Amino acid sequence: MSIPTRASFWQLPAPAERKGFESLELKEGDVPKPGHKEVLVKVHATSLNYRDLIIAKGLYPLHLKEGELVPLSDGAGEVVALGPEVTEWSTGDRVTSIFNATHQKGAVPDQIEIQSGLGGGLDGMLAQYRVLPETALVRIPDHLSYEEAATLPCAAVTAWNGLYGLKELGFKAGETLVAQGTGGVSVFGLQFGLAAGGHVVITSSSDEKLETVRKLVPQEHQKRLHTHNYKKDKDWEKKVLEVTKGKGAAHVLEVGGPGTLEKAFQSIRPGGVVSDIGFVAAGEPPNVGLLALQQRAIYRGVLVGSRELFEDMNRVIEAHEIKPLVDKVFPFKEAREAYAYQWSGAHAGKVVVRIDH
Repeated sequence: MSIPTRASFWQLPAPAERKGFESLELKEGDVPKPGHKEVLVKVHATSLNYRDLIIAKGLYPLHLKEGELVPLSDGAGEVVALGPEVTEWSTGDRVTSIFNATHQKGAVPDQIEIQSGLGGGLDGMLAQYRVLPETALVRIPDHLSYEEAATLPCAAVTAWNGLYGLKELGFKAGETLVAQGTGGVSVFGLQFGLAAGGHVVITSSSDEKLETVRKLVPQEHQKRLHTHNYKKDKDWEKKVLEVTKGKGAAHVLEVGGPGTLEKAFQSIRPGGVVSDIGFVAAGEPPNVGLLALQQRAIYRGVLVGSRELFEDMNRVIEAHEIKPLVDKVFPFKEAREAYAYQWSGAHAGKVVVRIDH
């Protein structure tokens, strides 16, 4: 397999110099060589997450590397070269990156693992070629394209962790999940919840987006999918109580933060789990301690998940032949336009950048 000596990548300047998406620059450099227990991946596709947008805007509150940064945590490609003593991969294997390169097991990254986030603490995947540790990759399910597989590392694993990170409280058949909005995490949560035999209430301000999501759902699951437009009726927690006959949901994938937390607790059942994975909705934060106490509920922060959880999730994706919802695919040279499109909120599901070679 022929490997070029030079390749292209997108780069952000040092954090203090970032002024938004216009700060992204397309550059060229030497193709890196894999070191001990590392592999060289020819990247075919990457996908965007809200985190990537606010990193570019200088608004990300968690750990970032100093200096210039190749963005994006999510990428899929092909192993094209092996460093010394690599045992897990062969050339030609189809792989995706994991979010935190050193987070191997469990639901919660430690303080060291959290610093290994691709496109944050470490250079990311918006590049034609990328060297990664052999343990920072997982195999792509056979039925997925590179564009589809590139959507998995952040949003899908986050949803999976929200539902199954607490093993004794993992989502079960017959239970109800609330998925807020039609972004990547919520749509993956919907797909996993329905595959498990549960009911899902998904919310959006757009009937068009809700219809797009419904078309993704197999016919045999349609009766267990419940949609709610919160622009027409802001009291979505009442819809959840109606669906559950007053019992409340077992799980809420909470993406809104301050603007939606109170309703999340109003919709959860006693002993249920509110998994906080985002903060996109404006509003004053409620008294979370009081709400959790009143509902006897569990409130947890979820920061993606480990390689172990990713592999568990992939087995379910393969068994049920789950296909990610890809909203739009941009060519490599239009990465800035991909950022702007996702920031507009026009998407449902995932926005992908195809890497041209």
